[in-house]
Amino acid sequence: MPATCQLMSVSGHGLDGLNQTLGDKSPFHSLTTFQILQILKILRHFNTMVWERHTFKSDSLTLSYLDAGGEGELVIALHAHWMEGQTFMPMAELLQPEWRVLALDQRGHGYSDHACWYTRDDYLRDLAAFYDHLGIRRAILLGNSLGGVNAYQFAARHPDRVRALVIEDIGVVVKDDISFVLNWAGIFDTRRRLEEVVGPRFLPYLKDSFREGTNGWRLAFEPKEMVDSQRCLWGDYWSDWLASTCPALLIRGLESRVTSQAHLEEMAARRPHTVFRHVPGGHVVHFDSPEVFTQTMRSFLIESAST
Repeated sequence: MPATCQLMSVSGHGLDGLNQTLGDKSPFHSLTTFQILQILKILRHFNTMVWERHTFKSDSLTLSYLDAGGEGELVIALHAHWMEGQTFMPMAELLQPEWRVLALDQRGHGYSDHACWYTRDDYLRDLAAFYDHLGIRRAILLGNSLGGVNAYQFAARHPDRVRALVIEDIGVVVKDDISFVLNWAGIFDTRRRLEEVVGPRFLPYLKDSFREGTNGWRLAFEPKEMVDSQRCLWGDYWSDWLASTCPALLIRGLESRVTSQAHLEEMAARRPHTVFRHVPGGHVVHFDSPEVFTQTMRSFLIESAST
């Protein structure tokens, strides 16, 4: 039976109800009203949110994914290196009920099996197996970084299976070195020590990948495997990008250190049916600016469905 993840709900109404629920030790007493309202807004979104975790097979690997449920058009969400499917949970809630998000833990990430190989063909074969497992004929593909390359390469090879692309902060020439993550390998005595090793720049994005075991704290992924995967990602993918013609949305974070505006503008100019948008944030735009990101995506999906 698949595990079902029921997100928390809060009894009571507004701040008074929340503080009554938590009692005198409520941490909300020390927050500003604006901060509290923002938290309540998020909790109201999560109040009715139910995710189900399932697994499927891709060759010998068991891969995991989250299903937001509902009857909306399917959006398959593919995360970046180091992250996992649950990074898309806030966005998925904002997209309901018109769209149903399926968020995959790609090989070597999250609750999916680790692999011996992380080639381009391996990731694309996993995605094809996911489609086949669920009997998906056609879906929207959303991909961030690694997931973005996987998405537009899949569209190039299976154009009939992709209704639209949403590519988040990744280009078609990839050459970034991430070997610094090798310092994150191993087991750490405390969570705080692991947080210190990861550092403040990446910590907000990696918290979902923290795991506590009998011997201490570690990351869900193996840093060496991520370096191997990134090396397999290095390359020039202009031919793949230009091979499909479905509607595509390119989103770049205004503070991104990974992409340049000029490169993504060229991608949009050279490919038909493609639009380019800036959104506040860094490389993981859907995390940094979930509401603006989702509204940008929502507008694009509505417009592209009518063309």
